[in-house]
Amino acid sequence: MTTTSEPLDVQPTPLALLLLGRESDPRSERGVDCPGDLPAPSDPDLVERARAAKAKLGEKVFVLGHHYQRDEVIQFADVTGDSFKLARDAAARPEAEYIVFCGVHFMAESADILTSDAQQVILPDLAAGCSMADMATAEQVAECWDVLTEAGVADVTVPVSYMNSSADIKAFTGRHGGTICTSSNAKRALEWAFQQGEKVLFLPDQHLGRNTAVREMGFSLEDCVVYNPHKPNGGVTAEQLRDAKMILWRGHCSVHGRFSLDSVEDVRARIPGVNVLVHPECKHEVVAAADHVGSTEYIIKALEAAPAGSSWAIGTELNLVRRLAKAHPDKQIVFLDKTVCFCSTMNRIDLPHLVWALESLADGKVVNRIQVDRETEHFAKLALERMLALP
Repeated sequence: MTTTSEPLDVQPTPLALLLLGRESDPRSERGVDCPGDLPAPSDPDLVERARAAKAKLGEKVFVLGHHYQRDEVIQFADVTGDSFKLARDAAARPEAEYIVFCGVHFMAESADILTSDAQQVILPDLAAGCSMADMATAEQVAECWDVLTEAGVADVTVPVSYMNSSADIKAFTGRHGGTICTSSNAKRALEWAFQQGEKVLFLPDQHLGRNTAVREMGFSLEDCVVYNPHKPNGGVTAEQLRDAKMILWRGHCSVHGRFSLDSVEDVRARIPGVNVLVHPECKHEVVAAADHVGSTEYIIKALEAAPAGSSWAIGTELNLVRRLAKAHPDKQIVFLDKTVCFCSTMNRIDLPHLVWALESLADGKVVNRIQVDRETEHFAKLALERMLALP
């Protein structure tokens, strides 16, 4: 039986409209200047130009598309997935000289770390950063470690960094005996960390750290303390640090952080029997009120397995929710919030940027290469390898 899905049309906020344009985003990880002339978005030949450039490059190019990308970009991806899956897919294609990563900066860095020296990673728009990754800089984290040292807890604290972090933060984690995690294996990473030490410094997303510790591992909210890098000593006392089990960095996802308890209550009132499915980057009260919680891959698989006629409200990025609704017309799939929730920096990679990058490569010009320095790569890879070794 086919049900009629609730329209996914949502009203963009003025800020979202600004960020979805090409103006400078002061929170982006990198610069916003594009060193070349982009084709006009109105060019009717953009799709054909992308196809032609990709065909000319042949097996020399491998295009990766993150789940949150626009449909106009996703159509040219050789593989789609979350950030870590895509980085591993790139490493598994050694014959590809160019890896065009349609994602954000930290993802391209991870791909550069995991691929061979013979491969070059390209980010179509250098302004495609990640506000969460920006919330923890190398200098801030080094200062935090000094605070932990002064409190006498650094030697019993193991850093665990979310994949959504810069190469510098991954390298810090590697240097201090920690590991990386994804939203799928955060529990395993934390279990491993608590076998190595008494406390965890979780970077940079406080919500994933808190939700994993409390929902999946039996910790209490009182076991968690939030370190704010913008306050002296992180805004916490030495006693609080000594008492805490989870030291959570004050960072969050600008997309998932928008969902509220009101969003959950509103959709339940509008759609009786709806299943609320959210990403663990959402706030704790949202996760606690949801029916199902899981990573992007979990969300996709849950909807694939859901019975026809079932209703779902999804708390994750809007491009993905729209794509899932289109792929499953036998189910009612709606967006959890009523306002726009695109990943604004991810959306900076559009068809003109992709065409420009592919045509430049086809002409023998490497543009927007993402390259992690040797030392940073060594320690970041060490942390990533610890994750890969998790049982």
